[in-house]
Amino acid sequence: MHHSRLCALLIDCNVPDIDQAASFWAEALGRPVDHDHPGTRGNYRMLETPPDEPIVEIQRVGHESRVHIDIETDDIEAEVLRLEKLGASVVSRLERWVVMQAPTGQRFCVVRVQRPGFPKNATRWD
Repeated sequence: MHHSRLCALLIDCNVPDIDQAASFWAEALGRPVDHDHPGTRGNYRMLETPPDEPIVEIQRVGHESRVHIDIETDDIEAEVLRLEKLGASVVSRLERWVVMQAPTGQRFCVVRVQRPGFPKNATRWD
């Protein structure tokens, strides 16, 4: 048995200046950049997020600009297996998350628990 839920919306930006990209999205979404968040470092900028809403993160990438989601779970391997049974495939396994591709072509990540209150609003999978 494990739990999972929508965790984050990540805006992948292939840009030289991540701060400029983060400023744009902060203004566009009405969520200031959270400079004190531990996730705001290097190629990542976190936007302020109300407690019961998914995280919005801006990240500098070397591939095309796009938007992807993260699914957070208390058991990454169990969630990956569940999603593979639905037709998703593993693209790469990294130190703290797994990049997957849906059978419809979109890429997404399965990550460890990121937001407070887990497993509130999460689905329990047996």
